[in-house]
Amino acid sequence: MKKTKGDLIKLAIEGEFDLIIHGCNCFCTMGAGIAKTIKQKFPEAYEADLNTEKGEQSKLGTISWAESKTQSGKLIVVNGYTQFHWRGTGVKADYEALRKVFKIVKEQFSGTRIGYPAIGAGLARGDWKIISKIIEEELSGEDHTFVEYQK
Repeated sequence: MKKTKGDLIKLAIEGEFDLIIHGCNCFCTMGAGIAKTIKQKFPEAYEADLNTEKGEQSKLGTISWAESKTQSGKLIVVNGYTQFHWRGTGVKADYEALRKVFKIVKEQFSGTRIGYPAIGAGLARGDWKIISKIIEEELSGEDHTFVEYQK
């Protein structure tokens, strides 16, 4: 896992990545955190989310995705269904779903330059030490970068 500081969205638009992935809940909201910015900057990704069944528990551990055009070419934006709901207290990140999501990304998009935020460790309150280990295991051999948000 490579690590950098910056704005994942800005770096993606500038061509640093072929694919970015973020965590979503299963209710097609994309109303907070980086998902809200992705919804605004890459409406195709939000449309892909809306084409899934709202509130469906079986979405956990799956993805939806879309291609967006940026100033530097095309970008794949992956919505990873890593938490069921966003309401309430406690950890919302589902570690097994995270593992499945990154396994799918490797299977479908191997060879791409992948960027991601602290997926599952922000609003979903997951433990980044556990999550980063899962990502390392599932994206072994891939070109992937954790982007720690910094303005």
